[in-house]
Amino acid sequence: MDKKISLTKAKTHSEEPKTKVKRPKRNLKRFLKLWFKSGLFIAPSFLGVMTFFLVPFGVIIFYSLVDSPIDPIFVGIENYKSVATNEAFLTAVKNTALFSAIAVPLAMVLSLILAMVLDLNIPFRSQFRTFFLSPMMVPVASIVLIWQVLFHNNGAVNDLIMKFGLERIDWMKSDYSIIVIVVLFLWKNLGYNMILFMAALASIPKDMLEVARLESANPFQTFFYVKIRYLSSTILFVTIMSLISSFKIFREIYLLTTDYPYPSMYMLQHYMNNKFKRLDYQALSAGAIMMSLVMIVIIGLLFLIEERFGKDVEG
Repeated sequence: MDKKISLTKAKTHSEEPKTKVKRPKRNLKRFLKLWFKSGLFIAPSFLGVMTFFLVPFGVIIFYSLVDSPIDPIFVGIENYKSVATNEAFLTAVKNTALFSAIAVPLAMVLSLILAMVLDLNIPFRSQFRTFFLSPMMVPVASIVLIWQVLFHNNGAVNDLIMKFGLERIDWMKSDYSIIVIVVLFLWKNLGYNMILFMAALASIPKDMLEVARLESANPFQTFFYVKIRYLSSTILFVTIMSLISSFKIFREIYLLTTDYPYPSMYMLQHYMNNKFKRLDYQALSAGAIMMSLVMIVIIGLLFLIEERFGKDVEG
């Protein structure tokens, strides 16, 4: 009897009409009002980007396709052909590519090693961190003076190597000049990259590291199979920032050697700066567009690599 009553109750409950929840219709007027207010907040930033980035970039593209900005005549890709066959431009491209290929990987590896060492709670950890960050607070002019004292023909580095029976090296006017600017780049950028890697290492889930330890993974396996995957986004960011910084080394080289340095220190920025002084806007614009396209390709490849190796750990 009780079973029949329960079944009839369940049946009556199941047969009760379900009340439909009425969803409020989108208020078009309210939506337009919110859209308008949002547009007002975004407008200053959008106008700034248009004024200082998009419009100048469009002007550069226009200059690269004409023979003169004063009385412009469309010449197509002739300016690009002239720049691509220019000996000074090719030298600058070769030197910049060589410098970036050496300095950026070194900055990545050394800063990651330093971050992992300081992540081990070693003694004087705060002092080491401050020491590596101190170059960021030193003005560029002071950095140049320090490097001139160290790498001058009669500088401290030559005095040191002569004590070991080696000959004096003219660092600024020889093929060894690439070593000078690579050391300068590393000295300036290691601290910042190290802090980024330390923050990324601290954000790795502890349970993943504990699982790796319980599975008897050695430190190398833990690093390559666990840590490196969680560091992928930080590695991408640090690589892009280091690559951009490697293109900005012109400032220090310019203060060390002025407009026309030793050929191995002649960078793309030297070429751009000299063309700007000569008011050769066509070659300057064509070179800038070509450099931008190369940077877009490189950064795009870095994003694809990061997507390939870091997609399985993204939340």
